[in-house]
Amino acid sequence: MDKNAIVIQQKQIEELHITPAQCIEWVKEAFLMKDQAQMPAKLSVHPQGEDFITSMPCLLPEQQGKKYFGIKIVSRIQGQTPVLQSNIYLYDALTGQLLANIDGNWITAMRTGAVAALAAKTFQSGDVNTYSMMGLGNIAKATASCIIDDHKDQAITLRLLRYKDQAERFAELFQNHSNVKFEIIDDPQRFAAEAKVLISCVTVAPHLLFPDDSLFQKGITLIPVHMRGFQNCDLFFDKVFGDDTAQIQNFKYFQQFRQYDEFHHVLQGKNPGRTNPDERILCYNYGIALHDILFASRIYEKIS
Repeated sequence: MDKNAIVIQQKQIEELHITPAQCIEWVKEAFLMKDQAQMPAKLSVHPQGEDFITSMPCLLPEQQGKKYFGIKIVSRIQGQTPVLQSNIYLYDALTGQLLANIDGNWITAMRTGAVAALAAKTFQSGDVNTYSMMGLGNIAKATASCIIDDHKDQAITLRLLRYKDQAERFAELFQNHSNVKFEIIDDPQRFAAEAKVLISCVTVAPHLLFPDDSLFQKGITLIPVHMRGFQNCDLFFDKVFGDDTAQIQNFKYFQQFRQYDEFHHVLQGKNPGRTNPDERILCYNYGIALHDILFASRIYEKIS
């Protein structure tokens, strides 16, 4: 490693106290520069079994005399701790100098949660103040923190699908936020049928989570963060938006989407997004290096 490069650990990132609202602004900023960035599709190798190592490169456009290139390396190797790990290597693209080796775990969680929160705000029907969440792990916690911070002047409700004691522990994490209340739902069918914005952070779904299409009410916004369990919705939802076409064009039903466009075109004003309060909208955000590298560059600037 370049002797002048710095190492940035997760603890250093946490000590910056970057707000969830700031994370939403960063992901929006990144989306708006997507057309000027260079971002090849992810490339994965599989050492053994279900293990993988994925590389995610991105060259940001030049801003204020600075131009960053970065590559994120994500690995899931059974036996390593934690099983899923990521590192980001940030370079000065004008000189080729390696600037930093950055722990990518905080960035991954917060950029993922921020994108989900931004998608909910962008595509929800009307003045929604109730969000339904299932799969209540670390990514869901990041998503909730972004939604709560983005609505700090508004009272909202988070509906949680019960699984063991996850929902209760999840609600306890946010008990000091006065603008949010929690409703825990036991019945999955009711959970889906009453959802206006449904955010799923379920990581494993060998079968459809809600095979009864009639459960999804008109006007719903569906955000499957990990792409799992909602393939039936691909066939009848009115509109589908994705973060990067190259990453989802091989989905089984991609050619059968009724209407499709990339998320950033809505943020740029090139696509109106939701045009009818009754439209069912599905948003697939597979995760793009553009967000990781922009976060990494902003963090590097704060620390260096």
